[in-house]
Amino acid sequence: MSRLSLALKAAVGLLMVESIIELSFVSSMVAWLHRRASQGFTVHYSGSTYLLAGEPLNLMVDQGHTSNGAAGTAFVIIGLGGILGLWLRSWSRNKSGGAATFGRSIYYLWLSFNIPAFLLTTGALAYVFAVTNAHEGQTIDAALAAGLNGHKYPLGYWTPQNWFSAVLGLDLVDARDDIQSHLSVMRGWQYNLIPMFIVQLGETVLALWEFFDMRRQAKATTHDEFIARSGK
Repeated sequence: MSRLSLALKAAVGLLMVESIIELSFVSSMVAWLHRRASQGFTVHYSGSTYLLAGEPLNLMVDQGHTSNGAAGTAFVIIGLGGILGLWLRSWSRNKSGGAATFGRSIYYLWLSFNIPAFLLTTGALAYVFAVTNAHEGQTIDAALAAGLNGHKYPLGYWTPQNWFSAVLGLDLVDARDDIQSHLSVMRGWQYNLIPMFIVQLGETVLALWEFFDMRRQAKATTHDEFIARSGK
């Protein structure tokens, strides 16, 4: 096995690890939003307390779905699909007939998905950071929130990261440590897109590089065999 093939297999494995981390972070955030944040948070204001709804009226979640989709695609299609495709390619190398054709077809199908999957991750990275940065620094109007009687905060559009950063700016009765912990998870899936992007870029380059290197070697072998037959 060539060093290029070994490097590709290592990159596929590393990409699977990165994508699992991303999926775990997003899943943890979603579970916490439904389990704990949906109950709301108690806040001190003007000598009394009020219940702040755990989510604003306009909570933006598309960036989480996009990240989840990119990570899922990387794990299932590029990761698991890569393991299957590379194994079938190796298995079919010295075989002929329909089974061999099927094995090579699966490999070519996997190879063709590499660039679209990488573009999905690139788009997720750009979209998540663009949306999050566009809403950075937003604050909650404490007087307005105190008069909502637990109804969802109506002003502005919020990402989970920006909303809970603003919630931490209020005088919370409790749950501060819990919010800070899960805010770290939310930022984790945002920033984990960077190493995932880098790893997937490397994996995509290696997949294409190995493919063209194999084609070059196959052509060279065919040429040498033709010369050898011609000389007889």
